[in-house]
Amino acid sequence: MVHFVGAGPGAVDLITVRGSQLLEQADVVIYAGSLVNPELLELCREDCRIYNSAKLTLDEVIAIIRETEEQSQMTVRLHTGEPSIYGAVREQMDALDTLGIAYESCPGVSACFGAAASLNLEYTLPEVSQSLIITRMEGKTKVPKLESIESFAAHQASMAVYLSTGMLGELSRRLILGGYEEHTPAALVYKATWEEEEAYVCDLVTLEETARIHGITKTALVLVGEVIAHQNYEKSRLYAPDFETEFRKRKKPFSEG
Repeated sequence: MVHFVGAGPGAVDLITVRGSQLLEQADVVIYAGSLVNPELLELCREDCRIYNSAKLTLDEVIAIIRETEEQSQMTVRLHTGEPSIYGAVREQMDALDTLGIAYESCPGVSACFGAAASLNLEYTLPEVSQSLIITRMEGKTKVPKLESIESFAAHQASMAVYLSTGMLGELSRRLILGGYEEHTPAALVYKATWEEEEAYVCDLVTLEETARIHGITKTALVLVGEVIAHQNYEKSRLYAPDFETEFRKRKKPFSEG
Protein backbone atom coordinates (compact mmCIF):
# COMPACT_ATOMS: atom_id res chain seq x y z
CA MET A 1 0.00 0.00 0.00
CA VAL A 2 1.12 3.53 -0.81
CA HIS A 3 0.07 6.45 1.37
CA PHE A 4 0.21 9.98 -0.03
CA VAL A 5 0.69 12.08 3.09
CA GLY A 6 0.49 15.85 3.51
CA ALA A 7 3.41 17.04 5.64
CA GLY A 8 1.76 20.36 6.46
CA PRO A 9 3.16 23.85 5.82
CA GLY A 10 6.42 23.47 7.69
CA ALA A 11 6.19 23.23 11.48
CA VAL A 12 6.79 19.62 12.52
CA ASP A 13 3.77 19.50 14.83
CA LEU A 14 1.39 20.60 12.07
CA ILE A 15 1.39 17.21 10.36
CA THR A 16 -1.79 15.32 11.19
CA VAL A 17 -1.83 12.56 13.80
CA ARG A 18 -2.65 10.07 11.04
CA GLY A 19 0.23 11.36 8.94
CA SER A 20 2.73 11.02 11.77
CA GLN A 21 1.51 7.48 12.50
CA LEU A 22 1.96 6.49 8.87
CA LEU A 23 5.53 7.86 8.92
CA GLU A 24 6.24 5.77 12.02
CA GLN A 25 4.97 2.63 10.26
CA ALA A 26 6.56 3.16 6.83
CA ASP A 27 9.14 0.82 5.34
CA VAL A 28 9.98 3.39 2.65
CA VAL A 29 9.51 7.17 2.63
CA ILE A 30 9.84 9.25 -0.51
CA TYR A 31 9.74 12.89 0.52
CA ALA A 32 9.76 16.22 -1.31
CA GLY A 33 13.19 17.24 -0.08
CA SER A 34 13.14 20.81 -1.32
CA LEU A 35 10.03 21.68 0.69
CA VAL A 36 9.29 19.18 3.47
CA ASN A 37 10.78 19.85 6.89
CA PRO A 38 13.50 17.17 7.30
CA GLU A 39 12.80 16.98 11.04
CA LEU A 40 9.70 14.97 10.15
CA LEU A 41 11.96 12.13 9.04
CA GLU A 42 12.95 11.64 12.67
CA LEU A 43 9.55 9.98 13.11
CA CYS A 44 10.64 7.15 10.82
CA ARG A 45 11.98 3.82 12.03
CA GLU A 46 15.74 3.34 11.99
CA ASP A 47 15.42 0.71 9.26
CA CYS A 48 13.15 2.84 7.09
CA ARG A 49 14.59 3.54 3.62
CA ILE A 50 14.34 7.24 2.80
CA TYR A 51 14.52 8.86 -0.65
CA ASN A 52 14.57 12.54 -1.59
CA SER A 53 12.25 13.00 -4.57
CA ALA A 54 13.86 16.35 -5.45
CA LYS A 55 16.61 14.26 -7.05
CA LEU A 56 14.29 11.78 -8.78
CA THR A 57 12.18 11.62 -11.93
CA LEU A 58 8.59 10.35 -11.92
CA ASP A 59 9.73 7.03 -13.36
CA GLU A 60 12.35 6.65 -10.61
CA VAL A 61 9.76 7.38 -7.91
CA ILE A 62 7.40 4.77 -9.35
CA ALA A 63 10.25 2.24 -9.63
CA ILE A 64 11.00 2.61 -5.89
CA ILE A 65 7.34 2.16 -5.04
CA ARG A 66 7.05 -0.88 -7.30
CA GLU A 67 10.08 -2.52 -5.69
CA THR A 68 8.64 -1.82 -2.23
CA GLU A 69 5.32 -3.38 -3.22
CA GLU A 70 7.08 -6.48 -4.52
CA GLN A 71 8.51 -6.87 -1.02
CA SER A 72 5.00 -6.49 0.49
CA GLN A 73 6.09 -3.36 2.30
CA MET A 74 4.48 0.06 2.83
CA THR A 75 5.48 3.34 1.18
CA VAL A 76 4.75 6.85 2.38
CA ARG A 77 4.93 9.46 -0.36
CA LEU A 78 5.44 12.60 1.74
CA HIS A 79 4.37 15.81 0.05
CA THR A 80 4.54 19.36 1.32
CA GLY A 81 1.37 21.02 2.63
CA GLU A 82 -1.79 19.42 1.28
CA PRO A 83 -1.01 17.02 -1.59
CA SER A 84 -4.13 17.93 -3.58
CA ILE A 85 -2.83 21.50 -4.09
CA TYR A 86 0.10 21.70 -6.52
CA GLY A 87 1.23 18.28 -5.35
CA ALA A 88 1.60 16.60 -8.78
CA VAL A 89 0.00 13.52 -7.21
CA ARG A 90 -2.47 12.62 -9.96
CA GLU A 91 0.26 11.56 -12.38
CA GLN A 92 1.74 9.31 -9.71
CA MET A 93 -1.67 7.81 -8.92
CA ASP A 94 -2.35 7.13 -12.59
CA ALA A 95 0.98 5.28 -12.87
CA LEU A 96 0.08 3.22 -9.80
CA ASP A 97 -3.33 2.45 -11.28
CA THR A 98 -1.59 1.08 -14.38
CA LEU A 99 0.54 -1.17 -12.17
CA GLY A 100 -2.41 -2.25 -10.02
CA ILE A 101 -0.83 -0.80 -6.86
CA ALA A 102 -3.28 0.35 -4.17
CA TYR A 103 -2.96 3.80 -2.59
CA GLU A 104 -4.81 6.27 -0.40
CA SER A 105 -4.39 9.89 0.66
CA CYS A 106 -3.87 11.51 4.05
CA PRO A 107 -4.70 15.25 3.97
CA GLY A 108 -2.43 17.97 5.27
CA VAL A 109 -2.50 21.66 6.19
CA SER A 110 -1.74 23.84 3.18
CA ALA A 111 0.54 26.87 3.36
CA CYS A 112 -2.33 29.33 2.86
CA PHE A 113 -3.86 28.13 6.11
CA GLY A 114 -0.53 28.21 7.90
CA ALA A 115 -0.07 31.78 6.67
CA ALA A 116 -3.56 32.75 7.83
CA ALA A 117 -2.78 31.36 11.27
CA SER A 118 0.49 33.28 11.42
CA LEU A 119 -1.36 36.53 10.67
CA ASN A 120 -4.51 35.62 12.62
CA LEU A 121 -6.59 36.08 9.47
CA GLU A 122 -10.08 35.00 8.56
CA TYR A 123 -10.43 34.75 4.80
CA THR A 124 -14.22 34.87 4.85
CA LEU A 125 -15.43 38.02 6.62
CA PRO A 126 -19.13 38.86 6.11
CA GLU A 127 -19.70 41.74 3.67
CA VAL A 128 -16.00 41.70 2.71
CA SER A 129 -15.31 38.30 1.15
CA GLN A 130 -16.96 34.91 1.33
CA SER A 131 -14.56 33.16 -1.02
CA LEU A 132 -10.90 32.15 -1.08
CA ILE A 133 -9.22 31.83 -4.47
CA ILE A 134 -6.12 29.62 -4.52
CA THR A 135 -4.08 30.15 -7.66
CA ARG A 136 -0.64 30.79 -9.13
CA MET A 137 1.09 32.81 -11.83
CA GLU A 138 1.97 31.01 -15.03
CA GLY A 139 5.54 29.77 -15.11
CA LYS A 140 6.94 26.45 -16.32
CA THR A 141 3.49 25.02 -15.64
CA LYS A 142 0.86 26.65 -17.83
CA VAL A 143 -2.36 28.13 -16.44
CA PRO A 144 -5.66 27.76 -18.36
CA LYS A 145 -6.75 31.02 -20.05
CA LEU A 146 -9.99 31.09 -18.08
CA GLU A 147 -7.96 31.09 -14.85
CA SER A 148 -5.88 34.20 -15.49
CA ILE A 149 -4.88 36.40 -12.57
CA GLU A 150 -6.98 39.22 -14.05
CA SER A 151 -10.13 37.07 -14.23
CA PHE A 152 -9.82 36.08 -10.58
CA ALA A 153 -8.97 39.63 -9.50
CA ALA A 154 -12.28 40.81 -10.96
CA HIS A 155 -14.06 39.09 -8.05
CA GLN A 156 -12.01 41.04 -5.45
CA ALA A 157 -12.31 38.02 -3.15
CA SER A 158 -9.59 36.82 -0.78
CA MET A 159 -6.74 35.31 -2.76
CA ALA A 160 -3.74 33.12 -1.96
CA VAL A 161 -1.15 33.07 -4.72
CA TYR A 162 1.38 30.24 -4.69
CA LEU A 163 4.64 29.75 -6.59
CA SER A 164 4.88 33.35 -7.79
CA THR A 165 7.49 35.07 -5.61
CA GLY A 166 9.85 35.68 -8.50
CA MET A 167 7.17 37.55 -10.47
CA LEU A 168 5.75 39.96 -7.88
CA GLY A 169 5.91 43.07 -10.05
CA GLU A 170 3.97 41.35 -12.82
CA LEU A 171 1.59 39.81 -10.30
CA SER A 172 0.75 43.19 -8.74
CA ARG A 173 0.26 44.78 -12.15
CA ARG A 174 -2.14 42.08 -13.27
CA LEU A 175 -4.08 42.02 -10.00
CA ILE A 176 -4.65 45.78 -10.29
CA LEU A 177 -5.49 45.49 -13.98
CA GLY A 178 -8.05 42.83 -13.13
CA GLY A 179 -9.94 44.85 -10.55
CA TYR A 180 -8.19 45.21 -7.19
CA GLU A 181 -7.48 48.79 -6.07
CA GLU A 182 -3.79 49.75 -5.92
CA HIS A 183 -3.83 49.96 -2.14
CA THR A 184 -5.64 46.67 -1.57
CA PRO A 185 -4.00 45.03 1.47
CA ALA A 186 -1.54 42.27 0.70
CA ALA A 187 0.77 40.06 2.71
CA LEU A 188 3.98 38.24 1.89
CA VAL A 189 4.59 35.19 4.06
CA TYR A 190 7.95 33.45 3.72
CA LYS A 191 8.09 29.81 4.86
CA ALA A 192 4.83 29.96 6.80
CA THR A 193 5.01 28.19 10.20
CA TRP A 194 8.72 27.34 9.88
CA GLU A 195 11.09 28.66 12.55
CA GLU A 196 12.54 31.06 9.98
CA GLU A 197 9.10 32.39 8.95
CA GLU A 198 8.85 36.03 7.94
CA ALA A 199 5.53 37.79 7.36
CA TYR A 200 5.00 41.30 6.04
CA VAL A 201 1.75 43.19 5.48
CA CYS A 202 1.80 45.79 2.70
CA ASP A 203 -0.41 46.62 -0.28
CA LEU A 204 -0.35 45.72 -3.94
CA VAL A 205 1.76 48.65 -5.09
CA THR A 206 4.44 47.96 -2.47
CA LEU A 207 4.44 44.15 -2.72
CA GLU A 208 7.49 43.84 -4.98
CA GLU A 209 9.42 46.45 -2.97
CA THR A 210 8.58 44.67 0.29
CA ALA A 211 10.09 41.44 -1.06
CA ARG A 212 13.18 43.28 -2.30
CA ILE A 213 13.78 45.07 1.02
CA HIS A 214 13.61 41.80 2.94
CA GLY A 215 15.47 39.69 0.41
CA ILE A 216 12.60 37.31 -0.27
CA THR A 217 12.96 35.62 -3.64
CA LYS A 218 11.26 32.23 -3.21
CA THR A 219 9.26 29.95 -0.88
CA ALA A 220 6.76 32.68 -0.06
CA LEU A 221 3.00 32.93 -0.35
CA VAL A 222 1.18 36.08 -1.43
CA LEU A 223 -2.16 36.89 0.20
CA VAL A 224 -4.43 39.56 -1.24
CA GLY A 225 -7.70 41.08 -0.12
CA GLU A 226 -9.49 43.45 2.19
CA VAL A 227 -9.75 40.71 4.84
CA ILE A 228 -6.08 41.33 5.63
CA ALA A 229 -7.09 44.70 7.12
CA HIS A 230 -9.93 42.99 9.07
CA GLN A 231 -12.03 46.16 9.01
CA ASN A 232 -15.50 47.17 7.79
CA TYR A 233 -16.98 43.70 8.16
CA GLU A 234 -20.31 42.61 9.59
CA LYS A 235 -20.50 40.24 12.53
CA SER A 236 -21.53 36.71 11.69
CA ARG A 237 -25.25 36.01 11.94
CA LEU A 238 -24.42 32.65 13.47
CA TYR A 239 -23.98 34.12 16.94
CA ALA A 240 -26.59 36.88 16.74
CA PRO A 241 -29.20 36.71 19.55
CA ASP A 242 -32.08 36.66 17.04
CA PHE A 243 -30.52 33.89 14.93
CA GLU A 244 -32.25 30.61 15.70
CA THR A 245 -30.81 27.17 15.03
CA GLU A 246 -31.70 23.61 16.00
CA PHE A 247 -29.28 24.02 18.92
CA ARG A 248 -30.25 27.50 20.14
CA LYS A 249 -33.52 29.38 20.37
CA ARG A 250 -33.83 33.09 19.69
CA LYS A 251 -32.66 35.24 22.60
CA LYS A 252 -33.34 38.85 23.45
CA PRO A 253 -30.36 41.18 22.95
CA PHE A 254 -28.97 42.60 26.21
CA SER A 255 -30.28 46.01 25.19
CA GLU A 256 -33.86 44.66 25.31
CA GLY A 257 -33.50 43.83 28.99
